Amino acid sequence: MSFEGQVAWITGASSGIGAALARDLAGRGVQCILSGRDEDRLNAVAAELGTASLILPFDVRDDEALADATAKAIGWKGQVDIAIANAGVSQRSRAAKTDMSVYREIIAIDLTAQIAFTQGLIGHMTGRGSGHLLFISSIAGKVGVPMRTAYCAAKFGLAGYADALRAELSQDGVGVHVIYPGSVATDVSRNALTSDGSKRGVSDKAIDEGIPADEAAKTMIDAVALNQREIIVARGMEEAMGELRRTPDQLFDQVSAMVAAGYMDKMEAES
Repeated sequence: MSFEGQVAWITGASSGIGAALARDLAGRGVQCILSGRDEDRLNAVAAELGTASLILPFDVRDDEALADATAKAIGWKGQVDIAIANAGVSQRSRAAKTDMSVYREIIAIDLTAQIAFTQGLIGHMTGRGSGHLLFISSIAGKVGVPMRTAYCAAKFGLAGYADALRAELSQDGVGVHVIYPGSVATDVSRNALTSDGSKRGVSDKAIDEGIPADEAAKTMIDAVALNQREIIVARGMEEAMGELRRTPDQLFDQVSAMVAAGYMDKMEAES
């Protein structure tokens, strides 16, 4: 499918995968709404794009700011066709040494805030009968990875929310896509939280030698254009691990068929 003339809203768009997705989509004729906390960096990304863009800086954990941004995003062109829940922070610490505040912080950013972002757009998309919701999970959202217990919990949770939401929206013309990147060359490891919540400050060799962000972004959007529901973007062992845990399309179809047969209506009637 072509995305030309559509509007995409990307969280975590100031760098890394988010910025790369903006560049790729703009190259396909998409107008981008860029969100993150750093307005200067968002403006720098916008300056690279060849299509119209809107900067909406805010902290994804701020519900009031999110509601205001959502109204502005929809009002800009009257539509949000593609919403990409990408904002997130990773972790590098042993569970036994990690303060509970780190779990709360990562889950608030990587899971709860991305759900809130999506919830604000569901009515808009279903009302128009079209749209695409993209969730940036991780291979660590399919396979539990040491030193990332909080991150895995959040990314597994994000995938679970998205899979259930896909079934609920399967009759409404809205596509839901969960993307599972492996090592992509970004600052994700450098910005990861340690056991006390401080930034790690150094990167991993696997990340530094990972898939270039622009290449990863193109693979992601190409797969969305093919309407793939589960998208693994990884190499080597990471790709193999993701493929081992891939959800069969038949299972997605089976759950969607439950909705088509009136499962939700029946549940609500019994409540």
